[in-house]
Amino acid sequence: MPVIDLDDAEKKINPVFLKEIYNDTPTQIFFGGSSSGKSFFVLAQRTLLDIMTSDRNFLIVRKVAVTNRNSTFNQVKKGIYDLGFDDYFKINKSEMTITCTWNNNQILFAGLDDVEKLKSITPGKGVVTDIIIEEATEISRDDYKQLTKRLRGESTVIKRIIMMFNPIHQLHWIYKEFFLENWDPSKFEFQGESLYIQKTTYRDNNFLEIDDIERIESETDPYYRDVYNDGNWGIVGNTIFKHGEGAGHWHVEDLSEISKTFDRFHNGLDFGFSSDPAAFVRVHLDKRNKRLYILDELFATGLDNDQLSELLSPKIGTELITCDSAEPKSIKELRNNRINAFGAKKGKGSIENGYRFLLGLEIIIDEKCQNVINEFSIHKWKQDKSGVALRIPEDKNNHGIDSCRYSIESEIGILEAGMRVINY
Repeated sequence: MPVIDLDDAEKKINPVFLKEIYNDTPTQIFFGGSSSGKSFFVLAQRTLLDIMTSDRNFLIVRKVAVTNRNSTFNQVKKGIYDLGFDDYFKINKSEMTITCTWNNNQILFAGLDDVEKLKSITPGKGVVTDIIIEEATEISRDDYKQLTKRLRGESTVIKRIIMMFNPIHQLHWIYKEFFLENWDPSKFEFQGESLYIQKTTYRDNNFLEIDDIERIESETDPYYRDVYNDGNWGIVGNTIFKHGEGAGHWHVEDLSEISKTFDRFHNGLDFGFSSDPAAFVRVHLDKRNKRLYILDELFATGLDNDQLSELLSPKIGTELITCDSAEPKSIKELRNNRINAFGAKKGKGSIENGYRFLLGLEIIIDEKCQNVINEFSIHKWKQDKSGVALRIPEDKNNHGIDSCRYSIESEIGILEAGMRVINY
């Protein structure tokens, strides 16, 4: 075993996290504001120390596999160099595995979009003892339950499942399952027998530069300050779509059975790359009952159009997909990859008409479409300087919603004349 200078390593870890290096609670949640350092600590610093000093193998997951390369995989690599552990790890970039060279413990990476690969993934030695879920608010409750089943097999250490996220809204299943009965908003920590929760914000990160802090503190939107600055569970006012049933409302159901009875589907795509995701939705429009069923989604950042095509193909086959027409080059590249893509017509008033139409529908979202659920929970009207809501949709948290508009664009003009539409 190599000599590890823990004192030197711990100097590079924010003090708020130091005691968590030795935390073996089976379920752990690290949440709060942005730039708190929680992801780097959990993904890189603690994981590397754990894998070197105990018999642990890690599986690090995100909703979509390809987003791991530019996020979690790079974070762990950065941690290796930052802690000076270069000599102790072998990095396989093509397979996206990181192996401790002196004990053969491993860090593996996977996405929840590749179920078969996830089922078969296994370390070279022993079993997966730890699952880390980055951006856990992207995954559904069923995704989480499936992951817990991966923690099986004989182990000399306590198995753990660890989640990290910003607390975007209180309607999320994570809030209901883990926070509703356990969390005291006036505190920053909860320790139960099998559950540990820690809240941190940028104020806990000693390694931020002054300009980083100034950028964070320049946020003026009350919701974004509350969630991303102060790390509180989001409560959104002026939301456009209300949670509930009936026209202008949305709710969540398991649509796996009823979707088998649908004979027509619409597909929509909003392009994105770095900070904004590429967002795909697959829907069914029930014209008679004025219902929109959102059946499937794909949200991912950092995808080129070849990768995007590869993910879309098994979802839609040769079906049409209506895309954001602002990117004709991307549409052409999708078509070159045999995706039957064409641009939305848009035009003057298309946004207003699209929202007016959606507000005349009852919107039912499949429980697996967590990113779409998140958007409908927090998408809101713009506000003026005095906080008064304007009847203009805010251009945030709307990528899946825009895809919904694109997907049924051809139906909007036909149906509006014959349906009662809620004014907004």
